Amino acid sequence: MIVITTPTGQIGGRLLDTLLGEAPTHGETLRVIVRDPGKLPAATRARVDVVTGSHDDPEVIDRAFTDADAVFWLVPSAQRAPSLDAVYSGFTRAAAEAFRTHGVRHVVGVSALGRGTPVADRAGHVTASLAMDDLIASTGVSYRALANPTFMDNLLWQVASIRDHGVFTGTVTADREAPAAATRDIAAAAARLLLDRSWTGTGEVPVLGPEDLSAHDMARTISDVLGRQVRYERQSLDDFRAALEGHGTGNAIVGGYLDMARAKDDGLDDGVRRTPRTASPTTFRTWCEEVLKPAVLA
Repeated sequence: MIVITTPTGQIGGRLLDTLLGEAPTHGETLRVIVRDPGKLPAATRARVDVVTGSHDDPEVIDRAFTDADAVFWLVPSAQRAPSLDAVYSGFTRAAAEAFRTHGVRHVVGVSALGRGTPVADRAGHVTASLAMDDLIASTGVSYRALANPTFMDNLLWQVASIRDHGVFTGTVTADREAPAAATRDIAAAAARLLLDRSWTGTGEVPVLGPEDLSAHDMARTISDVLGRQVRYERQSLDDFRAALEGHGTGNAIVGGYLDMARAKDDGLDDGVRRTPRTASPTTFRTWCEEVLKPAVLA
């Protein structure tokens, strides 16, 4: 039995689709934890065991982890949480206890690059995510943290600006090269680990994409794919803060985003070398052609 959290999200949804296709040939059954089962297609609901509720609720977790062999763990965003610890380790504490009591053997979690870098202890959301990894690892389960850089898919939040103004923004230096990963590759990495549970112990699985890119590189690729000029504008941290606050984001979460932005510009994502094992296949151009362009044209 594999339990999947966030089955309607960008990563969890893609993972669920993959497992629905592959799990039967591996003799696996699937269970999902979802707050609103109505967000799952009817055909999907018919093929999985559904536990309704939030996966920080001990009662929900107790029901979901009964007879579970493996768990995919991803904490949802919480823009008004009182602290970063509450978003990550706090949300995970009930599950960590349930991993022990239910004898769950394998857990795959979504985390971030940065462990071992000089800025890892002052990287906001990333620092809190790494602490969550340590909490899960302390339970004795076999754990793999998917260590991710910035998601390519984050650009989907700026579709309107790209379409209407030919601009996307960010806080990193325009010519700083860094890895970026497509969420579908992260889901694929999770599926491989969940279906082949021959691994033991704890560790990280970096998902780095096939190449390092700067914001200027991305702007050139987007422009080429869309057939019109798109440029990158660097946003000051003050403007970034104002934008977050304008969307109702709480102070603790805003501070976490600002600290993460500073750390990324200081090399947070530079600590892992790309190899055939750490590279993921989707190029930024392919992602733009298959994901961004249809979204812009929609």
